[in-house]
Amino acid sequence: MSDNNEPNSVNHPINTLAEALESGRFLRMRRLLASLHPAETAHLLESLPPAERKVTWPIINPDLRGDVLSYLGEDVQAALIQDMDTADLVNATEDLAPDDVADILQNLPNHITKEVLKVMDSQHRRRVEAILAFDEDTAGGLMNTDVVTVRSDITIEVVLRYLRLLGELPENTDSLYVVDHKDHYLGTLTLSQVVSRSRSLTVSQVMSHQIEAIPAHTDESEVALRFEKHDLISAPVVDKNNHLLGRITIDDVVDVIRDDAEHTMLSMAGLGEDEDTFAPVQRSVHRRSIWLGVNLLTAFLASWVIGLFDTTIEKQVALAILMPIVASMGGVAGSQTLTLVIRSMALGQLNDKNQKWLLHKELAVGAINGLIWALAIALVTYLWFHSIELGVLIGSAIVINLIAAALAGVTIPLALKRFGIDPALSGGVLLTTVTDVVGFVAFLGFATLFIV
Repeated sequence: MSDNNEPNSVNHPINTLAEALESGRFLRMRRLLASLHPAETAHLLESLPPAERKVTWPIINPDLRGDVLSYLGEDVQAALIQDMDTADLVNATEDLAPDDVADILQNLPNHITKEVLKVMDSQHRRRVEAILAFDEDTAGGLMNTDVVTVRSDITIEVVLRYLRLLGELPENTDSLYVVDHKDHYLGTLTLSQVVSRSRSLTVSQVMSHQIEAIPAHTDESEVALRFEKHDLISAPVVDKNNHLLGRITIDDVVDVIRDDAEHTMLSMAGLGEDEDTFAPVQRSVHRRSIWLGVNLLTAFLASWVIGLFDTTIEKQVALAILMPIVASMGGVAGSQTLTLVIRSMALGQLNDKNQKWLLHKELAVGAINGLIWALAIALVTYLWFHSIELGVLIGSAIVINLIAAALAGVTIPLALKRFGIDPALSGGVLLTTVTDVVGFVAFLGFATLFIV
């Protein structure tokens, strides 16, 4: 059991580095950074304000900078690369896997990317260019071209001799890929099969056909789903003619899953998944102001609706007190449905055949919850204001708003996706607008008709 007095294992290096920075003890900083895994170093850099990053970055061992860059978020990565010349960038990336190099180059201006590619050795350049030919959020953009292939007609003995000649296998290699003489993908040969089966058997007798190749233009979310469903460690990537292009490994898929989760969470606040916590004030203000402006427009719309009933509110002050309850209940109920639908869309569970069933189910949930909470809120309203009419009024508005929230929670993300808009980015704002407007119109409209 660890000592409770010890600093947290994650925060301890950050505190040590901060103390060394304050005191100017750069030798201590160099030793600390050299002792860390590149991923931990990247985490330290992301935990420092920009000025401290610029001081720390040159102290990192040049041989490790490429690995550190590959673990950084896009914002921090871009800020550090700005201060690097082409030669430094080439040196930092020359030992990285082609997919990691491509990830870094995809975020650079075209002229810098061309300069870096120009000074690479021809073999490394071809591998990186093969990945850059695809969008970064596709299987082709995720893949690594460093694969080991074998023919189906050779024996396991020959495979073993070939592996000994190679001396070292690419990282995360669990399988060899079987191809024909034209590099068409045929199947996989796991390393466990190579070492456990009779050496006299041919590859065609031992190989597996269970792992289907992933087309290069497949969306990265679909790739992640396939890895999850089939418990894959790696998978082959092919072009439209079934030529083997490369492979995707589990470490890249974990990054996709993490990025998707961060994207869904941060997009609802108008932020990107690579948002730098310690970004300069000006950049943060610019990004957030746009989203605040969108929200302001929707708030004005809700206020305009309320303004239509200003005479009603003046005559019955209790309406102003109770209005937030109607809007809040609709907003929460709608968010529950919206989140469920966005999750189902991300997991690939929602399709044309089951959308109508889900809509009916959510409408039923909204109606039942509306009735349950309408009764509770009506009772509290009666006890509070001693008015049966007011209790019935707010109860009716709650039922209507929760049904509208369910309807909006299902239809808004489906409609946004159909128009090519990310539901996680815009769905929450539209949903809030719908539940506010419907809630206020129902509540204040009924009040105008039946009470005032």
